[in-house]
Amino acid sequence: MGYLLGVLSVAIVVFASTDVDDIFVLIGFFADPKFRAKQIVIGQYLGIAALYGVSVIASLLVLVVPAAYVGLLGFAPIYFGLRRLWELWNDIDTGDNPEDHEKASAGHGNIVAVALVTIANGGDNISVYTPLFATRSAYEILAFGCIFAALTAVWLVAAHSIVNHPKLGAPIRRYGYRFVPFVLIAIGMLILYEAGTMTLFWR
Repeated sequence: MGYLLGVLSVAIVVFASTDVDDIFVLIGFFADPKFRAKQIVIGQYLGIAALYGVSVIASLLVLVVPAAYVGLLGFAPIYFGLRRLWELWNDIDTGDNPEDHEKASAGHGNIVAVALVTIANGGDNISVYTPLFATRSAYEILAFGCIFAALTAVWLVAAHSIVNHPKLGAPIRRYGYRFVPFVLIAIGMLILYEAGTMTLFWR
């Protein structure tokens, strides 16, 4: 029992410490009327699954990818942030009411957007998961995956609950989408900065 609690504790601490910023990103997505809850859930799980899978493979192959190159993923949230900002600008210019977007897009573009932002924002996940998995057994790695999946659901429920809170929900849903582009761009720039990716372009 103590062994299982140890694995559970490590998994919770690792996930929470590397994904705490995802809460704010998810709140932004849930507040955006162009995104359906189903699209956000699928996209988030695809992103987390990709981070987990890459980390497992890296731990097995002892793969080391320079942080600067991993940081290139930071361009993904910057791209989506700029695109969303352009859409908001066009809405303002044409007089469209953002509330008219209550009926979200049914395409796969939103799912891909959420997944890519999750992956781009998860560079630290890979750097933490890889050495952790390299020292664990296959059963422990599988246990970590199951726990991460459960905690992802907790993250999604928490973000959704905040957006739909009786007092906090209304202003977040009404104005939160305006901040999403800036949050995404800021996250992308932070990823590029922390990974030292910009030094690649100055060599």
